[in-house]
Amino acid sequence: MGRFAGTCKASGMSTSEASRAAPLARRVPPQLFFVISAVFHYLGPACAVLLFARVEVLGVAWLRIAAAALVFTLWRRPWRLWRRSSPADRRTLLALGLVLAAMNGCFYLAIARLPLATVGAIEFLGPIGLALAGLHSRRNVVALGLAAAGVAMLTQLRLEGDALGYALAFANGGLFVGYIMLGHRVAGAGGVDGLAVAMLVALAAISPIALGPALPALADPALLLAGIGVGIASSVIPYVCDQLAMARLPRASFALMLSLLPATAAGIGVLVLGQVPSPRELAGIGLVMAGVALHRAARA
Repeated sequence: MGRFAGTCKASGMSTSEASRAAPLARRVPPQLFFVISAVFHYLGPACAVLLFARVEVLGVAWLRIAAAALVFTLWRRPWRLWRRSSPADRRTLLALGLVLAAMNGCFYLAIARLPLATVGAIEFLGPIGLALAGLHSRRNVVALGLAAAGVAMLTQLRLEGDALGYALAFANGGLFVGYIMLGHRVAGAGGVDGLAVAMLVALAAISPIALGPALPALADPALLLAGIGVGIASSVIPYVCDQLAMARLPRASFALMLSLLPATAAGIGVLVLGQVPSPRELAGIGLVMAGVALHRAARA
């Protein structure tokens, strides 16, 4: 999944979107939106892992992106944003779509080989490193050190046997940084509408290599419904809840709450996949959580 913090900022919603969401946002605490997003961020991929027994990994990734693209297209009508976008904004939208395609492919290939909690923890090395580059401080140096130590504990003694899985997990983490950087730009150029455009680009980009593996699911109603469910759970519900949470949560509070995500990944891995972390892995996840909670991003 790799997604999460890039487009999730208050400026990601237009004034009209914010006004339409305001009645609901006033009734529901923003922390609840974050919790819903955190759960679905890893619940969707966990359900995707269960599909791997029936559909090839890249085929499941295609189903996720296709389902999300369909929902966002029907909801947001992204061609309207594309028509009024400048050439520079269009390039950004295209770049985000390509990153989404590559990131989702790497993420699914990684969780097919490694525990969900391990991939989820590695995913946060990039954002913390990005925070260090944007805001040089002892706090971020310590945060990066804690997260790196945690990832080292997660990968120790297993790297040799799962080298490809770890390579894919780190590639996903690097692409996650690209998603964050491009997502901030898209947030100012259309918000959810921009995400809808990017999802269509991602679908076009991943289809040449992933549509073939997805064809068996298209002929099986049960598998097709499961794939649509994965797409909605992984790429629609979390993104929308992020927007609603960030409309009311200060950026520092949101960054602090991100520290719960590695624990959420571990919990979902236990409950859905039966992936019980070892004491070493729990310690590594704890260090990553501490690093995420400690780090501070530069103000925009």
